[in-house]
Amino acid sequence: MKIRVMGLLAATLVAFAIPALAEKTVGEHVDDGAIAADVKAKLLEAKGVPSNDVNVEVYKGVVLLSGFVTDDAAKAAAEAAAKKAKNVVKVHDAITVHPKTTMGEKIDDTALVAKVKAALIDAKHVDAGAINCEARDGIMQLGGFVSGQKEKDNAIAVAKGVKGVKRVDDALYIKP
Repeated sequence: MKIRVMGLLAATLVAFAIPALAEKTVGEHVDDGAIAADVKAKLLEAKGVPSNDVNVEVYKGVVLLSGFVTDDAAKAAAEAAAKKAKNVVKVHDAITVHPKTTMGEKIDDTALVAKVKAALIDAKHVDAGAINCEARDGIMQLGGFVSGQKEKDNAIAVAKGVKGVKRVDDALYIKP
């Protein structure tokens, strides 16, 4: 009986997982991973790019850059570096320019990110696992690839509704 239940549970999990994975082939997953690694390497090599502050996500060759940098030169250098990576179809630069923050602000921002992430997890029609949250001085940036405009709008509305969020920067990109 126990084996039957476990088998049924496994079959159910596979049945629900296959449609989610069907958006990309195994080859596309591998290719996107290689592109992301190449972009990250290019960011590390680039002068004036705080590579730890730039998030890189790739979906079917489209590179999404998000995060916070302190000046326009760093933003431009990050985009230029990403475009040098192999097999990049397009670069969507959603990096926000914002001055450095104090240690106290960083602690507050960490707590704010946790509150927004929790709200996204609780939200309907939002894949919280696909959305990256970053904050600087109460400015929340949502980044990642989403399935459609409704999910994007819902995620932004949820983040705006969290106490302490001063502004939401949209770095969400609808999957091609």
